[in-house]
Amino acid sequence: MTRVGSLRVRVLGAGVVGLACAEELARRGHRVTVWDPVPGRGASWAAAGMLGPAGEAWHGEADLLAAGRESTRLWPVLAARLGVRLQTAGTLMVGYDAGDLLELERRAALLAALGEAAEPLDRRALARAEPCLARAAGGLRLPDDLAVDPRAVVAALRERLADVLRPSAWDLDREPVPGRGHDAVVVATGARLPEPFAHLVRGVRGEVLRVRADDPPRHVVRGTVRGRSVYLVPRPGGEVVVGATTEEHDGPPVVTAGGVHGLLDAARVLLPGLDRATWLEAAARDRPGTRDNRPLVGPTHLPGVVLAAGHHRHGVLLAPLTARLVADHLESGTVHHPWDPRRNP
Repeated sequence: MTRVGSLRVRVLGAGVVGLACAEELARRGHRVTVWDPVPGRGASWAAAGMLGPAGEAWHGEADLLAAGRESTRLWPVLAARLGVRLQTAGTLMVGYDAGDLLELERRAALLAALGEAAEPLDRRALARAEPCLARAAGGLRLPDDLAVDPRAVVAALRERLADVLRPSAWDLDREPVPGRGHDAVVVATGARLPEPFAHLVRGVRGEVLRVRADDPPRHVVRGTVRGRSVYLVPRPGGEVVVGATTEEHDGPPVVTAGGVHGLLDAARVLLPGLDRATWLEAAARDRPGTRDNRPLVGPTHLPGVVLAAGHHRHGVLLAPLTARLVADHLESGTVHHPWDPRRNP
């Protein structure tokens, strides 16, 4: 699609991705409305907000790492514009025992091959970096990682877009292509896309806990405890986000006793002070997964209908880059081909 003056765009979905797209379009002078029956209460509500592409790097996904790096560079400007705080202490990747450390060493080799800065830490260096941790076998420091509170981001975006936010659903079946009242539709409805796009994503359940600790970590901590992955993300006021489970399933996302137990068991081994933490919340949401783990951002077979979906674990990280790609496409027709929704993975 090519820009002709100011566009009239309807954004479906008021999570961090949909709101970021709407804010970017409005900032460029387009007329935007955002439709969502429960704004900000989907996956964005449960997200931990780790802006750490290196911590998520995996074999065969160098393109996702590059995109994550690019989007991370956009976050300081977005955070400043919204007035939200970025955590800049970096990430510690921790292996609790010798077996966990072997896995961490493999991750370190992968990061080195991908050109990512990762500083090895032995037991003593890890204890100096984060004294509240248990005596672990070793770790890595990822100094360039950031973090942000997605709930604060969504609240700030909702405030900026309050005049154009419509707290109701929009039915693509009723008006499937742009027509009266709008030039384009951006579909950013997370793990539940409307037809004819529903088959492109699947729900991957994640359970997340929140507690308040009197001795929280200073860094984001990504740990492996006897083979189980867990992360700890500090928030102001002593809050710590503990996550997250990953489960392929067909039912609604619900908190399970097994999920809570597994997360707390691993987290308390890694951070013994959590035994004294007070309980705040448990939440479960679906991440929007795709067949090839790449997002779906760009045009569809329906003229004027654009997807901003399928971000799986990376929705918060990739939100500013997604917003830029969507706005660029609507203005000039450019397409980021690795994420083109019309691809056949």
